[in-house]
Amino acid sequence: MRKFIYLCSHLCVQVPLLPIAVLTVIPLAVCPSWRPWGATDIPVLGNPGVGQWIVIIVAAYTIIDTVRGMIDDLRHGRVGVDLLAVVAIAATVAVQEYWASWAVVLMISSGEAIEEYAQSKAESSLTALMTAAPQTAHVVRRPGVGVAGVNTGDGSDGSSDDRGDGFRKVAALPSSVASGSSDAATSHYDTVAVESVTPGDVLIVLPGETVPVDGELLSGSATLDLSNINGEPVPRGVFAGARVMSGAVNGSTTLTMRATEAARDSQYQRILALVAAAQDSRPAVVKTADVLAVPFTVLALAIAAVAWLVSGVPTRFAQVLVLATPCPLLIAAPVAYVAGTGRLAKSGILIKTQDVLENLGRVTHVFFDKTGTLTVKQPQVTRVEMLPGAGTHLNEDHVLMMAGVVETYSVHILAKGIAKAGTEALSRLHRRFEEGQRLCPQPDADWPGHGRDYPVVKHIDEDAGKGISGEVNGHKVRVGRLSFAASSEDGFLPVERIVPGRAMTDGDRRSGKQGEGRLADEIRTRFGMLAPDEMASYVSVDGHLIARIVLRDVPRANAKSALASLRGLGVAKLSMLTGDKRSSAAIIASEVGIDDVHAELFPEDKVTAVTTATVTPSRGVTMMVGDGVNDAPVLAAADIGMAMTDGTSTAASESAQVVILNDDIAAVPRAIAIARRTKRVMLQAVLAGLALALIGMVAAAFNLIPVVVGAFLQEAIDVVSILWALTALLDRD
Repeated sequence: MRKFIYLCSHLCVQVPLLPIAVLTVIPLAVCPSWRPWGATDIPVLGNPGVGQWIVIIVAAYTIIDTVRGMIDDLRHGRVGVDLLAVVAIAATVAVQEYWASWAVVLMISSGEAIEEYAQSKAESSLTALMTAAPQTAHVVRRPGVGVAGVNTGDGSDGSSDDRGDGFRKVAALPSSVASGSSDAATSHYDTVAVESVTPGDVLIVLPGETVPVDGELLSGSATLDLSNINGEPVPRGVFAGARVMSGAVNGSTTLTMRATEAARDSQYQRILALVAAAQDSRPAVVKTADVLAVPFTVLALAIAAVAWLVSGVPTRFAQVLVLATPCPLLIAAPVAYVAGTGRLAKSGILIKTQDVLENLGRVTHVFFDKTGTLTVKQPQVTRVEMLPGAGTHLNEDHVLMMAGVVETYSVHILAKGIAKAGTEALSRLHRRFEEGQRLCPQPDADWPGHGRDYPVVKHIDEDAGKGISGEVNGHKVRVGRLSFAASSEDGFLPVERIVPGRAMTDGDRRSGKQGEGRLADEIRTRFGMLAPDEMASYVSVDGHLIARIVLRDVPRANAKSALASLRGLGVAKLSMLTGDKRSSAAIIASEVGIDDVHAELFPEDKVTAVTTATVTPSRGVTMMVGDGVNDAPVLAAADIGMAMTDGTSTAASESAQVVILNDDIAAVPRAIAIARRTKRVMLQAVLAGLALALIGMVAAAFNLIPVVVGAFLQEAIDVVSILWALTALLDRD
């Protein structure tokens, strides 16, 4: 009941004409013909009573307010059908059908209230984003906080960027601040407006609060709910040095962070800007509805005029027009499109304008970038190959674990994939140890996974372009190119040790590096050949080359099914654009189900390929799906540019019209399906409403529907159309 009362009060505030129209019925019913002034005839109006005069005044106010709105629409280039409502009110007053006049006024005011309710219902997902916007921030005010000596994650203190896998730690804040304890850091902060935060400020975010601005995590770890940003259902664990995005909701412990962006430049504000742009835009089909309003107005006036002329009864004119106010055009069409926009937002898909929603439903050709779009963002480990004859007691999980530990500190493109595989290998080793497996010889029982929770790492050193080395639990580990991993500390290949059974010849000693090259080729032959799309990092432990880790660009797990869904939606052509080698591109294309492959392209070649398809006659609508950063030129060249992000990159790509916030390729066919259903629902609502109105007008012309009944019947038609438009919110794709 309380919610109902709040809703009614809200609608009355938004549509003040509604309570006035409702209250007008009292004098009209109680004292319609009471004339304390006596008999005084007025041209056209006759001699109305008190109740009737109140209806006339309210009707006049409604006409003036409606005309004012029509003029404003014309100034903005929109032609509406409010003219029919104005003529209907005037006609019912002129024929002294005051109950019908009141019904039309009530219809207009209640229609506005229904529109207000429907719009708020349709915009619920968008409104949730708006209301969750952070308003305040807690800025730490402690001596020593925010000065040199605190790790900023930029490498200036010798630390590397966080890999997000739990191995590494960065330089810490003063313990009282980094801990986030209530008696330390949280008792020394000032709460300020979020607009007052400047980059470099150290902030405290209390449990359950929204992160106010983009920043870098200074606490050891935190759990963040990113559902408001990218729809990710499970909270994400992040570690010191990781990026923290505005709009994320903090978990159960206080976190400390350093602001890296002002509020206006933070991730959440970019999302809100996209939402605002989508709400303010008008899709082409809604503009088309405005154009349809003109012939509908002419048709309605023609039917009303013919009914009057043929019957000779002026009331027929009013009877027809009270059924002609086309709220399906005025309300149902935009409500359906706002509902579709809200469904997209709920699915983690934001559009810049509602025109995009119209075009999405007509996509016939989709171009995909390969790396990071059809595939995962970094190469992934596919297998570990132990060197034949190496004579080690270590297995593949040991190799992965140790390589992953040292690669955690690397910035190489392969590092994250190896680090991730290392984390998984460490878990498997722990699990096997807990299950009773004790296979390592006693002298090596200190290998990680055999009694120790985490490895002890020392002396990390990266040789850019070659590899990285370090000490893991006292064992020297080298990971990288073959020549780097197999070499000793002085940089030379220890031939006798790497190639068992082969003595170094005088020719090898004389040839120097040429001999090293032949030996490296021999080692590769012992491992076996790599496939065209594979790459490898070699691993040595304590000076012995023992394995290589093979990685490749792996398709997303759901890429094939997503592309199959696109074909099921009738998308005629799917293409891949990539700068990668043709052999590698062909392998990925065959795995995900793409036949049209354009490989070894420069950025300008990608633009040419999309532009050629875009200008082809009878082409339909082209769409490019990429990462929104490196693919900016080609995203702009397509009819629709769709940027896929994981919520940690800039969502508001200047060149993309659609932004997928949850980095899920399944959102591509989902966006098209939502767009098509939205348009279908909109057309159903509009055409059904207009058809019912037309039938009602014809019936009224033959005097089958009295003028008062017709006014209420039109109200029912409006409600049916608007409620049907709201079904665009339902998940029936």
